[in-house]
Amino acid sequence: MFQILVIDDDSTIQIFLKRLLEKQGYEVITACDGEEGIAKAIATHPALIICDWIMPVLNGLEVCNYIKTDPNLSTSFFILLTSLDSVSDRVKGLDAGADDFITKPIEQNELKARVRAGLRLHQLSRDLQIQKQLLETELAQAAEYVRSLLPLPITEPLHINSCFIPSRQLGGDCFDYYWLDDDYLAVYLLDTAGHGLKATLPSISVLNLLRSRALKSLNYYQPSDVLRGLNETFQMNYQNDKYFTIWYGVYHRITQQLVYASAGHPPAVLVSGKSPKNTEVQLLRTPGMPVGMFPEAKYVDACCQIEKFSNLYIFSDGAYEITKADGTLWSLDGLIQILVSLQNTLDCPLEQVLNYLIALNSKETFDDDLSILQIQFD
Repeated sequence: MFQILVIDDDSTIQIFLKRLLEKQGYEVITACDGEEGIAKAIATHPALIICDWIMPVLNGLEVCNYIKTDPNLSTSFFILLTSLDSVSDRVKGLDAGADDFITKPIEQNELKARVRAGLRLHQLSRDLQIQKQLLETELAQAAEYVRSLLPLPITEPLHINSCFIPSRQLGGDCFDYYWLDDDYLAVYLLDTAGHGLKATLPSISVLNLLRSRALKSLNYYQPSDVLRGLNETFQMNYQNDKYFTIWYGVYHRITQQLVYASAGHPPAVLVSGKSPKNTEVQLLRTPGMPVGMFPEAKYVDACCQIEKFSNLYIFSDGAYEITKADGTLWSLDGLIQILVSLQNTLDCPLEQVLNYLIALNSKETFDDDLSILQIQFD
């Protein structure tokens, strides 16, 4: 049975509406002013509220505004009962959040019809809210599943830290690092286009394939060959039109050489030097289209020597495509400046980077997944 709350300081109107609506099979609660009405709304969560506009202390607009800004009450259908009938008055009511109006004197058939329509819309709003909550729960569970697959930090013989902050919608970020043998470390980070589970599933598939080395024909020590094999396996025509960018590198700890290749991914940033005066920055990327976009895409390797006291940062574009409080978009150059400024700090640079990005973001959550790997070669 639907529950309806009637708020009116006129006891005659209260009695009239209560009797009329109870005959229609509804449960009716009454309140004689705005404060009592809000208290009863909080206690009962009515499906529909009929509230007089002109009342002492709190008028109907103020009650409506409170109800519609309370997440627990926002789906209650709100009807303003008024003798005011001008366009400007109706605009005020709509701006306050009112869903409908009934003009005095009350016409019974019109009231019944508007109540029936309001309850249908309330039920639709409730259904949508429930579906939204279920979807958010599923996305949160999916984010936890992705997080459970990601590697733990390591301290020997290199220090590798990482962070993964999923967006509200969950994107397609994923990363991994592991030893191919005693001397060669493989590391990569990928970002699937789009959001939601359709973006997450291809990322997990890539992680499982690379971690298990299931593609037997690949040379996992040669980054360009890995990208070529992934491009052949994950063509977007067969993957729900999903493509992904990726940065893949292999580090040889004996020679301290890093071989890498990228496919449309932001460059990895290598910051070297043990004092601010001799800090050097290298952007590590190679030409190559995102994986899955074109069947005949070509990928090439590049190589660099890793000096002592170096930090390598690999990240997704969610680490710098951040909307600031003034509405402007942050940039890759801004992120690089932060990484350089933290090169010689004693505390964990990655933690400080995250604190800065969280403070920079103008929203409660990030618009896109934020993933960063930090490898310390000291």
